Amino acid sequence: MPAIETALRSGIQVLQYRDKTQDHIKRLKQAQALKALCRDYAVPLIINDDVSLAQQIQADGVHLGKDDDRLLAARLLLGREAIIGVSCYNQLEQAQQAQAEGVDYIAFGSFYPSSTKPQAVRATPDLLRQAKPLLHVPIVAIGGIEPHNAAILLESGADFLAVITGIFGQDDVAAAVRGYQDVFEEYSA
Repeated sequence: MPAIETALRSGIQVLQYRDKTQDHIKRLKQAQALKALCRDYAVPLIINDDVSLAQQIQADGVHLGKDDDRLLAARLLLGREAIIGVSCYNQLEQAQQAQAEGVDYIAFGSFYPSSTKPQAVRATPDLLRQAKPLLHVPIVAIGGIEPHNAAILLESGADFLAVITGIFGQDDVAAAVRGYQDVFEEYSA
């Protein structure tokens, strides 16, 4: 967890817990530890793909994929205050439907090749340009995002960038976070 604490200390805005193993006890313990750490830094913790785990540890929210619990069911279980995001891959109509159902954010991607999800559906910056005027919730870009390829996604309409390897796969986590912060600062200047 030292890399996660470094990322939190360095200023990441949200942390998502993503573990695809079936070891519930391990996942529960890790999620509880992350929740405590996130509270120390006032950073929301989102649980990926597991509404039950999010409810069990009272996480700030959940991120749903195509095979996960539906949005309305998640909202009933987690409450109105929970942050609920949905992956819409490269499907604008799916994003509009999720928005109509009350999602808190939409995620599109993968925009670039990703070692985390090598078979992921590809999205293009043009999708972000089309989505921006139609969606009134934050848009998150996912997939293979590095500081050198992030600006085009922000310019095209992404509000946030979801990153795993670009931060946690680096030797210097704090420098990696700064690299993304620099992109945001340059874009917003």
